[in-house]
Amino acid sequence: MNNQTRLQALSSFLKSQRAKISPESVGLPAGIRRRTPGLRREEVAQLAGISTTWYTWLEQGRDIKVSSSVLDCIATALQLTLDERKYLYSLALDTGSGSNLIKEEEPQISPSLERILQELRYCPTIISDRRCYIVGWNEAASHVFLDFNQIPIEERNLIRLLFTRKEFRRLAVNWEHFASGFLAIFRAYYGQYVDDEWYNQFLEEMKGIDPEFQPLWEHSRVSSAPEVLIEFRHAKAGKMLFHLTSLQVQGDADLRCSVYTPAPESSTEVKLKRLMERQSSLSG
Repeated sequence: MNNQTRLQALSSFLKSQRAKISPESVGLPAGIRRRTPGLRREEVAQLAGISTTWYTWLEQGRDIKVSSSVLDCIATALQLTLDERKYLYSLALDTGSGSNLIKEEEPQISPSLERILQELRYCPTIISDRRCYIVGWNEAASHVFLDFNQIPIEERNLIRLLFTRKEFRRLAVNWEHFASGFLAIFRAYYGQYVDDEWYNQFLEEMKGIDPEFQPLWEHSRVSSAPEVLIEFRHAKAGKMLFHLTSLQVQGDADLRCSVYTPAPESSTEVKLKRLMERQSSLSG
């Protein structure tokens, strides 16, 4: 990410976070002449204990020096989560994680991780890399989502598939909520790897592919591991409820393991077993 792009990303993030906070929630009067939702710049500066001019320059994307202590004050004023704070610091301090030194070969899944995939027989599980490319999955994932083997490797990207494949659109009852969860993860990577130009190229490509991408991206949260309950309407199994748990895989490759655990209070696991057995008998 070049310097200007990084500063623009910082500017957009500060504006979006400021817009989410109501004046009343921080003890400020609502007023009657607010043209935009959320806090004004001078109110953020007041809450952070810094000058309005300085904060305005930062939000405008000017190339100014900023300390961690000042960023702490801004993060507190904007009520940022831990993941959002990390994102803010990465952009404001230009702290890349050495992604330019990372080899771009396809990450290899270790035998132990492959074993874990197979053991999670009735929990659809997907392994993805730092760019959200799918590098591994189990049989359950193929039945619930789609057969990833049929998708070219260069198109096997979770974000791309969410916006381009009708199977994903039809599957999630609340598709926007489903997509937003993955965009939150993608934004966390975006802030972590600020020196990787691939992210900006991919974002521009996605904006051209689907008009719905841009507004969802602009309003997306930042979360390295969201845990949510997701409702699917599977074409063959009907209603299915899963708890999504996203785990970071420790090791040389920056991999993520997304596990969809059938909700215990539902009949999801029974339906999944039947679906897999039926498909197995048809293929056999």
